[in-house]
Amino acid sequence: MKHSTETVSPYIRSSASVQRIMLCVLAALAPAALAGCMNFGFHAVLLLAVTVSTALASELFFRAFFRKRQSIHDLSATVTGLLLGMTLPPDLPLWEAAIGSVFAIVAVKQVFGGIGKNFANPAATANILMTVLFMKDMTVWRLPMTGEAVTQTTLNGASATYWDLFLGNTAGNIGENSALCILLGALFLWLTRTASPIAPLSCLGSFALLTAIGGYDVPAQLLSGTLMLGACFMTADYTTAPVTRSGKCIFGLGCGVLTFLIRHFGGYPEGILFAVVIMNLLTPYIEKLTRPQPFGAADSPQKQKKRRKKKRAAV
Repeated sequence: MKHSTETVSPYIRSSASVQRIMLCVLAALAPAALAGCMNFGFHAVLLLAVTVSTALASELFFRAFFRKRQSIHDLSATVTGLLLGMTLPPDLPLWEAAIGSVFAIVAVKQVFGGIGKNFANPAATANILMTVLFMKDMTVWRLPMTGEAVTQTTLNGASATYWDLFLGNTAGNIGENSALCILLGALFLWLTRTASPIAPLSCLGSFALLTAIGGYDVPAQLLSGTLMLGACFMTADYTTAPVTRSGKCIFGLGCGVLTFLIRHFGGYPEGILFAVVIMNLLTPYIEKLTRPQPFGAADSPQKQKKRRKKKRAAV
């Protein structure tokens, strides 16, 4: 009998394909993306078109060059390109957006084997790289409709009411402005069971708790910046987040805590994207920690060794 290994359950087959799941994610992202395009105009539309088309082209040419079966039909590259574009300032040069999109697909996704094998969220990782490379362009925004440029952080919601923050009448990145549209998309994913709400709610809850303890404006902090977009769409990623329920909860809590620390004690005004990537790196350890013990299964050799040591110590 060949050696067999135990993996985390469940093992239930589902009729849902990758393409169908990605279609649901695209539908969920659409309200926030459309709101951003309406607020910031034609250049925002061009940015989203560039990130999506570059992501598709990068995956197409990479897999063709290495003679791998094409996978652009599963729409995962489309989701990555759209999500990356939604985290970018509306006036970012198109060539910078293209570089970020190529990096997301090639360096973060395809080099590691494609969908399901990437170590971190491609859109979040690419955004971090772009922030390092193009800091000046990545930290300039403008108010919707008026075109007035602002350089202060999108987090503070300066001169904006809660209602403005909720609807998206503030300066910010293309897809992060309207918390209403983001929540509608997230609710669609949760109701259709395309994604689990455990990690997003854990992230937002832990962040809100620490924000309240720190004496900051909780609604303004929750509704501003990329927090809502990152929490709702990146912490629930199938590949880079834990599979188990307790693992999802730990993952979300970690994202919320790190976001709070980076925002208020770090040198960078935003934090959720950094938090997501850091927790992505910890996902294998979280899954190992929260892996359920199958009923009736024997303990691993390591656990048996520890049990023997405890017995000898007790004697």
